[in-house]
Amino acid sequence: MTKHMIKWAVIGLSATMLSGCALLGGGGSSGRGTDTRYVARDVDTLYSAAKERLDRGQYKIAAALFDEVERQHPYSPWARRAQQMSAFSYYLANDYNKAIESSRRFLSIHPGNEDAPYAYYLIALCYYEQMSDVTRDQKITEQALASLGEVARRYPNSRYAADAKLKMDLVNDHLAGKEMEIGRFYQRRGKWLAATIRFRTVIEKYQTTTHTPEALMRLTESYLALGVPVEAKKTAAVLGANYPGTKWYERAYDLVNKHDAT
Repeated sequence: MTKHMIKWAVIGLSATMLSGCALLGGGGSSGRGTDTRYVARDVDTLYSAAKERLDRGQYKIAAALFDEVERQHPYSPWARRAQQMSAFSYYLANDYNKAIESSRRFLSIHPGNEDAPYAYYLIALCYYEQMSDVTRDQKITEQALASLGEVARRYPNSRYAADAKLKMDLVNDHLAGKEMEIGRFYQRRGKWLAATIRFRTVIEKYQTTTHTPEALMRLTESYLALGVPVEAKKTAAVLGANYPGTKWYERAYDLVNKHDAT
């Protein structure tokens, strides 16, 4: 799901609550300070002002106004929806920490609510969209994987499960890429044992990713460099059985043959 698709899905969820509500007029929606300063307002007017700002793409102002709905009318039926809409607005503003915080607050108060799957999904998206490239620390990536897995595990039949599983595959590929980057780094420095550990991690933990064929070839290289040709041949055989015709198998095959010829 793209942010655009998610935006209209969530706005659709709140449409019924907006029926019959009047938008703020005049100076009430003219500026951030006017909208978000503490002024006691009826819940319909306050929620409608937040929705108007969201529709206009002023996401941080919208989030602040949705927060005001919850603060000023905590026992209103609107408060629960406002919590979700606040989290969603922060997400659209790329303020991921506040979006996660708002979603977790919603879940702590309404753990069994019908919209709980979306709250879990939004948390996962916040982590997913912060994933860094493979040359950097992958803590956020690990959090994305855990959060996406929670969506798929808790709500396997929800509208979010399929997308969560797809993104999990992409995250695993990303993490495998990180292991490959480190393994190649060790190879370039002649640290063959350390390299084998990284490549074996890809093969054992991320075997369904696109990096597995190269990992098998690199592992063949590393075993030969370590002086264990038997393991190198076994690894090359696995590569040939599972990925015949690939450039990685051709390279592994050539390496083993050259070693046998010496």
